[in-house]
Amino acid sequence: MSDKVKFELEFVIHSSPQLLYQYISTPSGLSEWYADNVNSRGEMFTFIWDGAEEQAKMLKRKSDEFVKLAWEENEDDSFFEMRIIVDEITKDVSLFITDFAEEDEVDEAKMLWENQVSDLKQVLGST
Repeated sequence: MSDKVKFELEFVIHSSPQLLYQYISTPSGLSEWYADNVNSRGEMFTFIWDGAEEQAKMLKRKSDEFVKLAWEENEDDSFFEMRIIVDEITKDVSLFITDFAEEDEVDEAKMLWENQVSDLKQVLGST
């Protein structure tokens, strides 16, 4: 298995950090924009797309700040993190995404995140 490369994306979101956190940390919030359906049992989250299921474990979370998850199928230390950053001066809210992908799939992974976050912005009325 080849090593995955880390990449980061930042999206300005017109939303309160508290509301945004609900959409990135709860099964009901995530199923509004990230997957067709999301269920959780404890720290395990099941993401469902077109009938296919993927399991991820919540590694860490901090209310109104970030969530960090790792796909169960990964055999490396890769994870994905969604962090809420509020600019101290302008009070602009950004969603900062850290993820990993195979080197030849980084562009595709970034595009997928851009599409997902576009859906999130629509749900939040932030477009």
